Amino acid sequence: MRSSRLLSILLLLQTRRQLTARELADELEVSLRTIYRDVEALAAAGVPVYADQGRAGGYRLVEGYRTRLTGLTEQEAAALFLVGMPGAAAALGLTAETSAAELKLLAALAPDQRDRAGRLKNRFHLDLPAWYQEAEDSPHLSAIADAVLHDRRVKVRYRRWEEPREVERILEPYGLVLKNGSWYVVASTPGGLRTYRVSNILDLTPTDEGFDRASDFNLVGFWQHHLEGFDRARFTGDAVVRVSARLAGRMYDVSFPTLVKAVAAATPEADGSVVVTIPIESIGNAAASLSRFGDAVEVLEPPELRAELADLARRIVQLYS
Repeated sequence: MRSSRLLSILLLLQTRRQLTARELADELEVSLRTIYRDVEALAAAGVPVYADQGRAGGYRLVEGYRTRLTGLTEQEAAALFLVGMPGAAAALGLTAETSAAELKLLAALAPDQRDRAGRLKNRFHLDLPAWYQEAEDSPHLSAIADAVLHDRRVKVRYRRWEEPREVERILEPYGLVLKNGSWYVVASTPGGLRTYRVSNILDLTPTDEGFDRASDFNLVGFWQHHLEGFDRARFTGDAVVRVSARLAGRMYDVSFPTLVKAVAAATPEADGSVVVTIPIESIGNAAASLSRFGDAVEVLEPPELRAELADLARRIVQLYS
């Protein structure tokens, strides 16, 4: 247990450069006294660790010192291959670097660890795009990734949904997110942080202008907040629908998440049908989405949606009569 903790202290100092005794104690969930003893043990073992005094001080390693130990357990080494995304690495232009890192990691493992990691790599595969969809073509992705890594502004010509359709922007790219086969860049603009679909970037011009990113920015937290806001803006109302017994009994085959979730939580009527309330984006969008179920789903409210579906049905009958 102590040897593992000593190695953790060494790797923490190597990756973060300087940490106080309190920060090390909080990270490893031990007492300050334990940290003091462990640092003394590292120094006695020949590790060049020293303490900077003062308010901005802390423990540091001598500049240039690097341990060749990885500290990976068998499970940690295997997990690296489970979270690897070769398709994403290729899209970012990092195929060679990913392959080199994988080779170095395998070379550092014991034979049994290497065998297990290889088995997991060959038996688990991550395929991001949804069914019936292909990964988007994003020719400017690698340039955006380079700007993200080096905090450089980029000038883009961007296609959006509203008029004017094509606009020019100067972006300060903070991070990239891969969502269901589509790449998005989170960027700072004069109007604040915005999200842009990389495949909608028509032209991109790199610049030599750097920028200072906000120190408190958290990509995961921002993206989660963005998704929650997107759903709030996307759903503008509710609809009450009756799902027939035959459809309610095979919801596992239905690709309509809000309807599936609502039916799963509802109590069936005496005839097996289910009455549920679902959020909708608009009357037109809801009519188009629900019409594919035919008479298996009846809209009870709002009356505007019932009227839109009836009108849609009449137009279809007229077209094929």
